[in-house]
Amino acid sequence: MTDEAEQAGRGARRGRGERGGSGARRATRTTRFSTVPLPYIQRRIATFDVLSEEGMEIIENNAETIMEEVGIAIKDDPEVVAMWKEAGAEIGSDGERVRVPRGLARELLKTAPSSFTQHARNPERNVKIGDGSTVFAPVYGPPFIRNLDEGRRYATIEDFRNFVKLAYLTPAMHHSGGTVCEPVDIPVSKRHLDMVYSHIRYSDKPFMGSVTAPERAEDTISMAKLVLGDDFVENNCCIINLINANSPMTFDGTMLGALKVYAAHNQACVVSPFILSGAMSPVTVAGTVAQLFAEALVGMATTQLVRKGAPVVFGTFGSSISMQSGAPTFGTPEPTLVLLASAQLARRIGVPFRSGGSLCGSKIADAQAAYESANTLLPTLMGGVNFVLHAAGWLEGGLASGYEKFVMDADQIGMMQVLAGGIDLSENGQAMDAIREVGPGSHFLGCAHTQANFENAFYRSTIADNNSFEQWEAEGSDDAQVRANKLWKAMLADYEAPAIDPGIDEALNAFIDQKKAALPDSFA
Repeated sequence: MTDEAEQAGRGARRGRGERGGSGARRATRTTRFSTVPLPYIQRRIATFDVLSEEGMEIIENNAETIMEEVGIAIKDDPEVVAMWKEAGAEIGSDGERVRVPRGLARELLKTAPSSFTQHARNPERNVKIGDGSTVFAPVYGPPFIRNLDEGRRYATIEDFRNFVKLAYLTPAMHHSGGTVCEPVDIPVSKRHLDMVYSHIRYSDKPFMGSVTAPERAEDTISMAKLVLGDDFVENNCCIINLINANSPMTFDGTMLGALKVYAAHNQACVVSPFILSGAMSPVTVAGTVAQLFAEALVGMATTQLVRKGAPVVFGTFGSSISMQSGAPTFGTPEPTLVLLASAQLARRIGVPFRSGGSLCGSKIADAQAAYESANTLLPTLMGGVNFVLHAAGWLEGGLASGYEKFVMDADQIGMMQVLAGGIDLSENGQAMDAIREVGPGSHFLGCAHTQANFENAFYRSTIADNNSFEQWEAEGSDDAQVRANKLWKAMLADYEAPAIDPGIDEALNAFIDQKKAALPDSFA
């Protein structure tokens, strides 16, 4: 046994004795999980930068060259093409290729705010996006769910509600998210209504809007106005949404249609190229970052053409691919460098940044999922990401929302919350009184400082088992997935919906009923 291991073992045995033995341990383990919400992160640690000033200038110059010489295709939206033409862009003979003069996109973005507040129906849940803040939001988009009891299956609206409830109950989850899973038991033409309602009814945290059609974006805004009021929504950011570029170097009419609706109503758009390097961008980090920066600049500047001052977020979703199978890979070094470099560029141009999360390619919540998620989440925090989509629940390259994975990831983002707080240098944090009291050769377990601080001294994992082997074996030898399975079930069993004004709830349901009655059942 190493000296470190021996000392750790002695400390653990001594600590167990001080706390009163197995009875105290059992009491600790049966304590209910905390659901007291934590405020969004206001980081007190520095960001980790990977590009020098010269490196940023190279990437930015290459992005400007892409916009000016290669151009960005604007598909199926002549209105946006006309906006760019009026702003000074050159339009190709196909009527879709937009070539943006050097510096124009940056100039247009000067009217975009460097940060903004997204308002929730409960003002205590408002979040700041940008300027050193970090907001965690759940997984987005999977058509499947996975749990230990059922395995993998298509998601339903009940699953959607469950994940909204879990996000609501998770202290370090600051946001309710958007399409936490795709409820395939409801027609595509109508499901956005049930999804938005679920966020409003089963949580009071801020949420994301529908982007699958412009009219669905309008419905989202109408529902937000029923909750917060027409004037308030028009003058404040109450909805954030995800606008993906159709990389390489293309925006389609569906995404642009939703962007125009939200920007016109002063709601925030996350303009986010979706990149699988090697397929949708070059295989190199520098080439990928230059391309996605060009795409994002054009998309973000478009929001300012629609409405000057509309909040916008520079987003990236970057993954490498297996050059053997073509499948996306996660937690690898190259996407980490893409994230960190892009975060620097976002700060350089003065807009909030979205990226990262707890991403993995694993089909289950196993060691691969843990390693890959950790290798994505830590750079997310250290890189200074402001809005973190997919912070919990992501499995199978985004095809499945995992129940166990959700609460395991939630445990990790709680740790990130502590890490971002930095080192406490207050008098209590310096702990000089404890060092003086204990002196050489004794231990700190019984000193006054430890007794005053032990309850909050260290992060307490909701998932990890730190008991002795014998105790772990006596309690069933559960692994992390089994413990996570028990935890999410206990959370849902304890869930209580936040209060909502009955009149508002009635108005929302009447709006939904009216809309559904007018829409055909379409599953395409």
